[in-house]
Amino acid sequence: MELSLLFEIMLVFLLGIGSQWVAWRYRLPAIVIMAATGLLAGPLLGIIHPEENFGALYSPIISVAVAIILFEGSLNLSFKELRGLGKPIFRISTVGAFIAWILGSLTAHYIAGLSWAVAFVIGGLFIVTGPTVIMPLLRQSKLKPRPAKVLKWEGIIVDPIGALLAVFAFEIITFITADNPDGTLLIMFFAASLFAAIFGWFCGKGIGWMFETGHMPEFLKSPAVFTVVIACFTVADEIMHETGLLSVTAMGITLANMGISSISDMRHFKENVSILLISAIFIMLTASLEMETIYQIFSPNIIGYVLLMMFIVRPLSIFLSTAGTDMTFNEKALVGWIAPRGIVALTVSGYFATILMESGYEDADLLTALTFALVIFTVIAHGFSISWMSQKLGLSMEGTPGVLIVGSNQFTVRLASSLQTSDVPVLIVDSSWERLRIARKAGVPFYHGSMLSEQTEYNLDTMPYDYLIAATDDNAYNALVCTTFIPEYGRMNVFKVSPYRPYENGSSVMVSKVGGRILFDKKFPMEILNDKLNEGYVFRKTKLRERFTYQDYLKEKDEATVFLYLLRPSGMLKFYSEEMRTVPAIGDTIISLTPPNKEKAKIQAKLENQRAINNKNEQK
Repeated sequence: MELSLLFEIMLVFLLGIGSQWVAWRYRLPAIVIMAATGLLAGPLLGIIHPEENFGALYSPIISVAVAIILFEGSLNLSFKELRGLGKPIFRISTVGAFIAWILGSLTAHYIAGLSWAVAFVIGGLFIVTGPTVIMPLLRQSKLKPRPAKVLKWEGIIVDPIGALLAVFAFEIITFITADNPDGTLLIMFFAASLFAAIFGWFCGKGIGWMFETGHMPEFLKSPAVFTVVIACFTVADEIMHETGLLSVTAMGITLANMGISSISDMRHFKENVSILLISAIFIMLTASLEMETIYQIFSPNIIGYVLLMMFIVRPLSIFLSTAGTDMTFNEKALVGWIAPRGIVALTVSGYFATILMESGYEDADLLTALTFALVIFTVIAHGFSISWMSQKLGLSMEGTPGVLIVGSNQFTVRLASSLQTSDVPVLIVDSSWERLRIARKAGVPFYHGSMLSEQTEYNLDTMPYDYLIAATDDNAYNALVCTTFIPEYGRMNVFKVSPYRPYENGSSVMVSKVGGRILFDKKFPMEILNDKLNEGYVFRKTKLRERFTYQDYLKEKDEATVFLYLLRPSGMLKFYSEEMRTVPAIGDTIISLTPPNKEKAKIQAKLENQRAINNKNEQK
């Protein structure tokens, strides 16, 4: 039965998001799952045929999606991130890209058997990595900030450079092989590239000015940006093919560095759309493969080319280009290994395969197989190895999930100290030096600044922290902090202390309905928790064993005990919240806030028991 176009579109999105969920659920590389799903649904089972069924819309859809993805990635490229990394990123994006182009072209000619003309075109294209493959890997691997920033900047900046290099190589070849060489085409290429960059800057400045001056209402901001991105890409691309990528990258970087207050909300929205587009396009591209192309992928010359690109060309280009920079050997080794190719390589190579064959280069029919081989092998190899390799090189943030606490007071400092004793990374953030005095005295790590300020965003490394707790005395501020950081941390990992007040007779305030989940219990707002400490409540750790189960613990505990969090033997941390079901198991350690009397009674019992033992020993 032939599927309708509407049903096939639905299936593409369903398979894409389903692949992302499977990857998240089983901690697998998302791009590997998406590629495998596309191959299974397309050439292997023949369920969907996107290129055939979408017809003339297939290429424009992918081109526009790539433009949006690249723009979304460039929105994260703030120049403030370049502190200490400007030189390595510049060298990798220029010298490294040139070395990779030359070495890749030589490899394509001597190993893959391509003619010099086709080899130099495809060599320029294959320097790209791109946000479509780098961003999912960075989300998966939890790299330390330095290597993560290098990979992110390289992936986004080199994407349009690679496409332009391929166009430049083609124009050079056309110029050299022409019967009557005309330098006009080369001048047009440089002029079109310059126009694309200026046009992208102009679009970014224009839309940014409208946002800052209030000429654009909030509800139109995201639709307007989408429209301008598509216009920016299309206008530049119509003048010269592939310059549209440069244009949207310039637009995104311009907006990212204008300091627009609403850029954060826009970035989160674009990131969600980008994930959806990446998922769908990977499915479409891999599902459109033909079986003949898959067989070609496993030919010896193509496999040899891919292996040399992965193990020789990439590491050599990184080590040579970063010589003399402050990058460590381990950072160079990781960056030199991680270079998965993605959607830009697939789409642009398809375009050049067509025009090169039309120009009489018959060996260009290998480009599709060569590109898919490089994409599939690098995606699988780097997708499965990045976490392992980053851990071995000491460049991973994996480990016990950390906790970022907003607000310094008696209770939060005691909570942070308790987490420290369990080897959980913790940091307290507050804008008041006076309030931070408690944290300083307790030896708890702290950061002085407002959690919502732009300065904190750039100076505070939040990578080690998986959980965020808003626990200031200002409930509205807590709710705002939670609302701001839910897209970054996830709804399950953001908490706020209860905004309910004892004198409100159970009625809730407005801020109880927004922001993160209520920490512990709605009966315990910040002032109650601090009062309990003043009354002598203590933090208590209880490890559950086969001889002392959770049911035994519940029977023994005092009714006034406040459950705080529990630690799994694996190092997993889980905070108590009445909005989340928490079921401790054997081996877990429960941390609670316990009334003083019971604790004193236990201590007294232990002392009396010890006295009895001492008396017996003396009698003997």
